[in-house]
Amino acid sequence: MTLTPRMGAALIVVACSLIAGTAVLAKMLGTGPDALSPFQITWGRYSFALIWIVAFYILRRPKISYLNVPLHLVRVTFGVGGVTALFASTTLIPLSDATAISFLNVIIAMALAHFFLQEKIGSVRWFAALCAFCGALLIVRPGMASFQPFAFIALLAAFLLAVEVIALKLLTRAEPMFQILLASNLLGTVFASIGLLFVWQMPTPEQWLMLAALATLMVSAQAMFVPALRAGDASFITPFTYTTLLFATVYDFALFGDVPLFWSVIGASVIISAGIVLAIRGSR
Repeated sequence: MTLTPRMGAALIVVACSLIAGTAVLAKMLGTGPDALSPFQITWGRYSFALIWIVAFYILRRPKISYLNVPLHLVRVTFGVGGVTALFASTTLIPLSDATAISFLNVIIAMALAHFFLQEKIGSVRWFAALCAFCGALLIVRPGMASFQPFAFIALLAAFLLAVEVIALKLLTRAEPMFQILLASNLLGTVFASIGLLFVWQMPTPEQWLMLAALATLMVSAQAMFVPALRAGDASFITPFTYTTLLFATVYDFALFGDVPLFWSVIGASVIISAGIVLAIRGSR
């Protein structure tokens, strides 16, 4: 079945519900008396995901075709760096602030898609994307604490993840989804293992379970993100990643009893409205 841009956007929304869960797990793993290093959390994210993918390969034996090795290396290099920087920022500044700053990757990805993928981005798309970012700021309302040196780590994560999105979009044009996931997590495990050599500490049983859960959520989100990018322009699909903040707000209420404030509701409304505008423009 061929996915339409709207179906791709729907997949992104579901993937974002899983990604919001990984942010919560990464925060739990990176704080407290037995906190793990961001490099070790990144290693767990890739290595456990690789286990799931290899198990799938053994059961289904999907066909492996020609690999664009240079492009995979670019994607994984920026991806591992971006994930590690994001995990590090969530332990150094408030999670909501780190998430808001990292979401600049959507705007950066749209700009890169315009210059490197020759995607046409009209003024309506730019305006809707910027409105979505403003809505994200209304939800998290980052204070002055965000504008500290550690915030630049989240900004670095935004840039690195934006480049990864562009590399992934190029890969989806020529390679099947499973092959992309296999190469990504295999190379990601190798790269992350290098950093792990300098920061390894034995996780507790609970931390092993959380690492496995984080990887399971992330690989599931990847499995939805790859076909979603194939379904539509990167400049149309990526702004829907702002829904991660909506799910984070719901998780806060469901798990910790935090009631959304007035400005959170307004911000959520702005994001949803911007997403509707982008969906309409994408269908045209």
